[in-house]
Amino acid sequence: MSRELPVMRRVGVCLLVQLMLLYPCVGVAETSISSREGELQKLQGAISSLQSELSDSEKARQTLQSQLQVAEQKIGKTTRHLRVLAGSLKRQQQKLDQLKSERADQIKALELNRRALAQQLRSAYAMGRQERVKILLNQQDPAVVSRMLVYYDYFNRARNEQIARIGTVLSDLQETEAALLVEDRHLREIQAKVVSEKTALDEEQQTRERVLASLKLDIKSKGEILLGYKKDEQQLQSLVKRLQTELLTLPVETEKHKPFKQLKGKLKWPTKGRLANSFGTARGASLKWDGVVIAAKEGQEVRSVHHGRVAFADWLRGFGLLLIIDHGDGYMSLYGHNQSLFKEAGEWVEPGESVALVGNSGGQTNPGVYFGIRYNGRPVNPKQWCEGIRGKRIGMQQLDFANTSRLASLINDASMINRPDAIDMAAR
Repeated sequence: MSRELPVMRRVGVCLLVQLMLLYPCVGVAETSISSREGELQKLQGAISSLQSELSDSEKARQTLQSQLQVAEQKIGKTTRHLRVLAGSLKRQQQKLDQLKSERADQIKALELNRRALAQQLRSAYAMGRQERVKILLNQQDPAVVSRMLVYYDYFNRARNEQIARIGTVLSDLQETEAALLVEDRHLREIQAKVVSEKTALDEEQQTRERVLASLKLDIKSKGEILLGYKKDEQQLQSLVKRLQTELLTLPVETEKHKPFKQLKGKLKWPTKGRLANSFGTARGASLKWDGVVIAAKEGQEVRSVHHGRVAFADWLRGFGLLLIIDHGDGYMSLYGHNQSLFKEAGEWVEPGESVALVGNSGGQTNPGVYFGIRYNGRPVNPKQWCEGIRGKRIGMQQLDFANTSRLASLINDASMINRPDAIDMAAR
């Protein structure tokens, strides 16, 4: 028994020592776990914060895209209104010119009538300014009396007619002068509207530039740009497929025109310019162009390549103001990045008809036209369908854009708009 106690004591001491040795290890493990949990919480917080920032950034980007859409739609509407006003200015100037010509003719006629009346009065004076009764009493020879009475009646009737004509010409001249005042005032009102619209257009373009700059700052990498291209392409493909489905039940009038499929290699390009991007060439790391981009002068006319009906005419992300024309038999033509659209969905267009103006909508920096052709929703190469290309130069010699360019330059130059000869210069 006495021996067992020392043994038990030794065992107890050993256990106590072991426990004392193990205690620091347990404390270290607990501290390590606690530290890891803290790091995990910090990481989760950082992830949550980053996700929130990404969400806010995406919302901000969507807001900027919406602002870009609104700005470019306003620019398109204002440009279209300016085009209408320019036409009104031209017609108004023609009215004024016509009235001025009429006034000049009336003044000339008035002067001729006055001279004729003066001559008649001189002739009457030469006859002695005799009244009819005096002629009858003073003449002895009946033949002379008869002849003198005929002369008298002739001069008297001619004088009265001449006076009546002068009165009519004077009345017409007064009406012309009044009309000139009205039309001149109308012309000045139109000119004031043009200047106002031009100012509004400048402000809208400045707004667009600010939004575009903000978008560029928001997109920080080529990967994001490529992702944006992919989204734009997917959106366009989805739109084309939807339109195809909707248009299946709608007939296309082709009696007066050859079917689209028979015109391969014979179509005219929608505008003239330089081929900036070709079909099938690389657009980033994994994308290719499904149409062409024609670099052209801003405000230049864009024309339909063939007869058809407008299936879409609105703003689309990445393509700006976009026009899609259905040509029947599964064929469609697409015109993007326009400054302004002249047609609405459902309207018919003829080959070569003006449907839009060249622009840079859709967030583009340089003016040009995205042009694409689809067959059953599949992109085909426009170069195989259109004629008149030399190297990268696209010509449309059969279309005269000279007057359009002059008119656009007049619209863009407020100082020219206020000149009375501005429209005459455009017409020449």
